[in-house]
Amino acid sequence: MPSEVALARWQFGITTVYHFFFVPVTIGLVYLIAIMETLYVAKKDDRYKQMAQFWGKIFLINFAVGVVTGILQEFQFGMNWANYSRFVGDVFGAPLAIESLLAFFLESTFLGVWMFGWDKLSKRMHVASIWLVAIGTTLSAFWILTANAFMQHPVGYTLKDGHAEMSSFGALITNPQLWYEFPHVFLGSLVTGAFVVMGISAYQILRRRHVEVFQPSFAMASILGVAASFLVMVVGHEQAQYLLVSQPMKLAASEALWTTSGSPAPWTLFAVIHAGAHKNTWMIQIPYLLSVLSYNRLYGSVPGILELQQQMQARYGPGNYIPDVTAVFWSFRVMVFAGLLMFAASAWGVWRIVRNRLVQSQRYLRWMIPAISLPFIANTMGWIMTEMGRQPWVVYGLQLTKEGVSPTVSAGDVLVTLITFTVLYGLLAAVDLFLIARVVRQGPVEGDHGDETESLSPVAL
Repeated sequence: MPSEVALARWQFGITTVYHFFFVPVTIGLVYLIAIMETLYVAKKDDRYKQMAQFWGKIFLINFAVGVVTGILQEFQFGMNWANYSRFVGDVFGAPLAIESLLAFFLESTFLGVWMFGWDKLSKRMHVASIWLVAIGTTLSAFWILTANAFMQHPVGYTLKDGHAEMSSFGALITNPQLWYEFPHVFLGSLVTGAFVVMGISAYQILRRRHVEVFQPSFAMASILGVAASFLVMVVGHEQAQYLLVSQPMKLAASEALWTTSGSPAPWTLFAVIHAGAHKNTWMIQIPYLLSVLSYNRLYGSVPGILELQQQMQARYGPGNYIPDVTAVFWSFRVMVFAGLLMFAASAWGVWRIVRNRLVQSQRYLRWMIPAISLPFIANTMGWIMTEMGRQPWVVYGLQLTKEGVSPTVSAGDVLVTLITFTVLYGLLAAVDLFLIARVVRQGPVEGDHGDETESLSPVAL
């Protein structure tokens, strides 16, 4: 049987990746819904109300499932990672408390106001409520990423009696890691919401169902998609450059760069990695590109894995500080490739809309249905690179992953909960897909501008 550390890592990975299927959809969809309702209030065009209400149903289903998966994720933190929780609890307490008491409270309260207030509030008050939901979801992401940024680059702390205590809240929220990580996640969420809307809209347009609703939905989402996907690449490039300062081992692993490169440094497009032998074969490289990506210039060397291993042993003591190079290398490339495809797909959609040829673009619309998966692939690969590239640290430079597990939880205990959580998540996924498919088949409510409480309720679906 695998060790409790390996099983706890698997459980953390499964719960985190699964939960993060829903978070970006929530953030991305709510901004599109807010824009749609704003246009309804400004233009007094009922199509935008139908759009907001239809996508609101999918948003509510996704929000509900996301809350449940988030609770299970927190449960496994307390069960499997007690030493980690004790070590960082005094630092994590503030941002996570703010997220729960302020951001999530704001988000959930005004979501209820929006859901039940269609005929009970003025149009301006009602549209303000959905914008407050959007602000709440963004603040939730910010405070959670504040905690994650500390794991990647610890700041604002002092060590006392074997655990970290916060010494500067200001340092925590001005952590450079946070201000590279948060925009990347936020913009990626906008892309995710855009592709969900584009894919479902493409499905409906192909079937000539409610084209007057789904064509403008597709147009809005494609514009957001092309802008946000471009900005994701810009911010992601800057975040990768910051790794040279904060986590050079992660950057070297993402390039499978075993020895320090020469100058200029080529970028490896493809390689067969032999991690045990610390070498690559069958490489396809692009000259100069790694120097450009690392320094924005045509020259400059990048430190290699083996040199960084020696440096880390000198600093932290004997041990293996090399992450899973194969996983980090390929997760980075899959993420980048998916990002390029998303930019191209959304840009082509904008072009077809400008040419007034979207409805006639049957092949493109068919491709946009499976393209819904692209942001989920990119998000997942991004988190795999982020978390696995930090190994063997759970808090970089402060606590090793093997030191963070619960001392009294056996491998058998973790295995049981791992299987249980996986089954529960599978059932939740089935329910989620069933409800969303039902909403898609039903389509927008036509000719009903009365009380939308029942039609917007996931329970009523």
